[in-house]
Amino acid sequence: MLKQIIDIFEILDSPAASGAQVQEYISSIGEAGCEIKRATSDKGATDFIRITVPGIRGKAAGGEAPTLGIIGRLGGLGARPERIGFVSDGDGALAVLAAAAKLAKMAAEGDRLAGDVILTTHICPDAPTRPHKPVPFMDSPIPMELKNDWEVSREMDAILSVDTTKGNKILNHRGFAISPTVKDGYILKTSDDLLELMAQVTGKLPQVFALTQQDITPYGNGLYHLNSILQPCTATAAPVVGVAITTEVPVAGCATGATHLMDVEAAARFALEVAKSFTEGACAFFDAAEFSKIQSLYGPMTHFQTSGNGAA
Repeated sequence: MLKQIIDIFEILDSPAASGAQVQEYISSIGEAGCEIKRATSDKGATDFIRITVPGIRGKAAGGEAPTLGIIGRLGGLGARPERIGFVSDGDGALAVLAAAAKLAKMAAEGDRLAGDVILTTHICPDAPTRPHKPVPFMDSPIPMELKNDWEVSREMDAILSVDTTKGNKILNHRGFAISPTVKDGYILKTSDDLLELMAQVTGKLPQVFALTQQDITPYGNGLYHLNSILQPCTATAAPVVGVAITTEVPVAGCATGATHLMDVEAAARFALEVAKSFTEGACAFFDAAEFSKIQSLYGPMTHFQTSGNGAA
């Protein structure tokens, strides 16, 4: 879907980038429902965008096929006026909006998936930055709680969270990597089905990135987080898998000229293949029987989805 990547990139790489522009583009090439909500704070503003591509047997049509959520996580697309141009942090939004465009085009041409796909992200060309080690992070004009309220939907039966994950010393592979599945405060084994789809899409051995317990707790609790890639897991009971767009060396989220379009395209294509398989019921994010057993042995872990006891 390189054409969609390039088209969306041209829209987003602008100080005037907006949800309305993305909506107009997707409407011009395909069929999908699109909602936009403007949110503001003392740090700035952003356009939340939710795109729904109905499936043949999806919930929107009264069917029972599962719904996949695909979330583009980021602070902002740009750091204007501090930096001019599209920043590395915007790769997650770019991948998800390109996937939405491709799915909408497929639907218009008759290639509809079994179930619904809901794709969400936000569009902010002038987000602030903040200090972070080993390299600076992009900040966001909107708090994480509000992002989760908009981006995480109760209709989502499983979620892929796509995010630039370059500002660290943990990942040393250029391309993309996936996380183990996270559900209800548990870090579970990595899905075999997702590993197979990743190998299919890339033609290479799959890459998995490490998670810590801190990474799956809510922002604002005073703990170190790799980044916000797993923050959706704090707001849902659905299984969540991170799709990290990665580099061999640490690259700041506010760096410009650091978007590798072929890597973003591969991540978007992976999300599309997961959507096909999951909505058909052919891709499991976790083993339900094993999850039931681990809960019976060790009890609930949902307290990790909260801010804790307040002793940050």
